Amino acid sequence: MTVRRALPSFLVIGSIVGVFAAILVGSSVAGSSVSSERAEPTSSARASASPAVTAAPEAPFDTAALTVLATLPVKGRAPKTGYDREGSFGSAWQDVDQNGCDTRNDILARDLTVLVVDSSCEVQSGTLLGPYTGLTIAFVRGQTTSALVQIDHVVALSNAWQTGAQQLSPEQRVALANDPLNLLAVDGVTNSRKGDGDTATWLPPLKSYRCAYVARQVSVKASYALWVTAAERDAMMRILSDCPDEVASIDTDPFVAPTVEAPLPSDVYFENCTAAREAGAAPVHSGDPGYGRHLDRDGDGTGCE
Repeated sequence: MTVRRALPSFLVIGSIVGVFAAILVGSSVAGSSVSSERAEPTSSARASASPAVTAAPEAPFDTAALTVLATLPVKGRAPKTGYDREGSFGSAWQDVDQNGCDTRNDILARDLTVLVVDSSCEVQSGTLLGPYTGLTIAFVRGQTTSALVQIDHVVALSNAWQTGAQQLSPEQRVALANDPLNLLAVDGVTNSRKGDGDTATWLPPLKSYRCAYVARQVSVKASYALWVTAAERDAMMRILSDCPDEVASIDTDPFVAPTVEAPLPSDVYFENCTAAREAGAAPVHSGDPGYGRHLDRDGDGTGCE
């Protein structure tokens, strides 16, 4: 179901090229791969590149997370001025890969087991083995139960905004917010405790998952040319030094660029969720054009989830 559009490749900082070239020629890295978690149904969204380097791999490739971390720029955190979740990264959740399902349901379908999914691809129930805690969580869609399982941005969007995402295009930021590489289904309580913390301020309580978690953060930051703070880099190095074979994934393929739609008229009416999805309006939130209780079966304020 993956759809690709031709945009310039996302080229990582110039120093990555030399390091990766040596690795690709002379060695093969063993270890657990972050990319193995990037399963269907969603396709990966990627940022396009700065034309600083001419030679770039044409497909995703993996190497040691410590090696990738060493190539990330180290800078101070930029001001949070101008950050707005919806204004900066688009509304949650969009159907970036145009497979008919929004990103939240795509990630739930990827990360949960014992799934019950309705004909409109909404995940109604399932079981999550929480990656951050190791605890099993029963998910049942509903106004009081849906929040028990949330979709975490591994690199928090406000952190991304302060470490380079301000320089990305609006389309690239929407891609980052919906990229399966940067998304995990987790328990709501732990997600709330994490907030927008980086590696220096928050790590998963389940210590056995910390290497994979940090490697995923490194992968996201490298793929979108984000930087790390000194404290963040030091914390990442401390975790990854205990698992030097942990792998990070860099995907330089063109990403699926979302189409920027014209604003909907305030009096628009959708007979059903199929009509809302065909118009690119799903999910539709209370107060948005086209929202109606007939679209919001569980009454949680979001229709056609």
